[in-house]
Amino acid sequence: MDRDARLRRIRYRAWHRGTREADFLIGGFFDCCHAGWSDDDLAWFEALLEEQDVDIMAWAIGTTEPPERFAGPMMKRLQRTDYIDTTGPGV
Repeated sequence: MDRDARLRRIRYRAWHRGTREADFLIGGFFDCCHAGWSDDDLAWFEALLEEQDVDIMAWAIGTTEPPERFAGPMMKRLQRTDYIDTTGPGV
């Protein structure tokens, strides 16, 4: 799959989580930050998308420590939450 198709697929999955809160957190993070991501960063985010929203949100707001496989610079950026735009895409 080429990078553009991969990014479209990831963006869709990031913005269609099941709750608006998760959409804003996970989709907002993707929209804000993905342009500078390496292939390894994209793989990290794709793995994160496989996790439960409640877990991702707990890791992002710091109520639960993330598993070692998600700890690091990408998680630290996710935890900043300054990228959240509550108007969402196209709203």
